[in-house]
Amino acid sequence: MKLAVAALCATSAAAFAPSQVPAARSTELKMSLKEDLGKAAVAAAFGLAVAAGPAQAITKSELNQLSYLQVKGTGLANRCPEVVGEDTITPKSGQKLTEMCIEPKAWAVEEEIGKGGKTEKKFVNSKVMTRQTYTLDGIEGPISSDGGKLVFTEKEGIDYAPCTIQLPGGERVPFLFTVKDLVAKGSGPAFKPGFQMGGDFNTPSYRTGLFLDPKGRGGTTGYDMAVALPGLQSGEEGDEELFKENNKTFDVTQGRIEMEVNKVNAEESEIGGVFVATQLGDTDMGSKVPKKILTKGIFYARVD
Repeated sequence: MKLAVAALCATSAAAFAPSQVPAARSTELKMSLKEDLGKAAVAAAFGLAVAAGPAQAITKSELNQLSYLQVKGTGLANRCPEVVGEDTITPKSGQKLTEMCIEPKAWAVEEEIGKGGKTEKKFVNSKVMTRQTYTLDGIEGPISSDGGKLVFTEKEGIDYAPCTIQLPGGERVPFLFTVKDLVAKGSGPAFKPGFQMGGDFNTPSYRTGLFLDPKGRGGTTGYDMAVALPGLQSGEEGDEELFKENNKTFDVTQGRIEMEVNKVNAEESEIGGVFVATQLGDTDMGSKVPKKILTKGIFYARVD
């Protein structure tokens, strides 16, 4: 009897495992980023298409039917649900977006590329090195109206995820994928295929003040200087070289995200679509110049 139950559980888990077959469909991402975030460079260097996900799409209702053991080890916990339908939802006063899930599918880092004696900035495709824990989930916030257009204000949820991506040359770039304090302004009064919304968000420091570097220096604790090099940190002329390394800062930068709805299920009050976001990477607590990072993927949310 025990063997039969074990075999049944294994079969159920395998049935919902992500397919390894390449995606049969792709979704175009239409970007509308501000010039200061590199709109032209993004469009030219990184393209506009991103895979919509594994061929075996799974809806929210199907995910809710799975047990912990059926999800464990399959990667489903890092995936956003898909939405089926092309309806229209007009939010009423007091409603909000809940259970928002934002799943990155592709990453790129802005680099200076030299060619013919000239250098230009381009986004270089990168691969994620973080395990499947980089999806944001449970995000929610109120929906308001401004001039007849919807405005979503992010308030809470799992709205940040430390990630690391790797450039083709092997360099790794850490960053905090987030949408904290997002205020996204929409293009109309209702959620329907083609509806767009976007806005700015804050990106906190990748490391907190309690982090200590290899020399024991930190933002709110640890040494004030590298103990092995006291002669270079006396406050005289030699101190400038190590000033940024010794004086740790908690940098909060700004990013931007653009979303486009392409699926709406009015019966389940669900919306889904694609997004493109750009933000700055880790500054190593003020000692390094951050790299600009481009992220593309899909999102899901419920209107409650």
